[in-house]
Amino acid sequence: MTDYDVLRVFCGPRGEYGNELGVVREGSVLPERDERQAFAAKLGFSETVFVDDPERGVIDIYTPSVRLSFAGYPCVGAAWLLDVPELVTPAGVVGTRLDGEFTWIEARPEWPEPRTLRRYDTAAEVDALPVPPPGEWLYAWAWEDEAAGRIRARGFPGRGDGIEEDEATGAAALQLTAQLGRALNIIQGKGSQLLTAPQPEGWIELGGRTLLER
Repeated sequence: MTDYDVLRVFCGPRGEYGNELGVVREGSVLPERDERQAFAAKLGFSETVFVDDPERGVIDIYTPSVRLSFAGYPCVGAAWLLDVPELVTPAGVVGTRLDGEFTWIEARPEWPEPRTLRRYDTAAEVDALPVPPPGEWLYAWAWEDEAAGRIRARGFPGRGDGIEEDEATGAAALQLTAQLGRALNIIQGKGSQLLTAPQPEGWIELGGRTLLER
């Protein structure tokens, strides 16, 4: 079995929840895309990262079924683990910084594939949603406190690859922040926390807590 770490990214304030991320620190052990895809499918996490150059921060990201040019929570997790000033993804160069318990990345909302951002009237409606059938990538959200920028959200990838609900979705948080044009404090899934802040020239910062699970 290839060695890998498991992180939890976007944990709550007491280290609870977060989205599990597989990280293969020695990407050279699985150099081919089909090998990486098969390994990501075997692990079954929402996403798995392969580190191709730890000093330069070059990474490669896979879901159980597809390769991604960029994804939010894998970049936050990799930034925390590698402690480098930037990450290099197929979509572009991601700025990173560590600030106390939070790890931040700076990325562009157009890098990931578009999500359907669907607003509901109340957080209770979001909580009550059943898993929709495969099809669109749905990000369901509602204001918990609009004045304070607090949002309740859930993410449904709709890929039919075994990940029915994504516990924390950085890419969707970037896109929602771009749409609303303001900083957000998002509680997603069972209790994961994502923070965002718009930056000049269309960039957005995305931050959260990361823990090493095993």
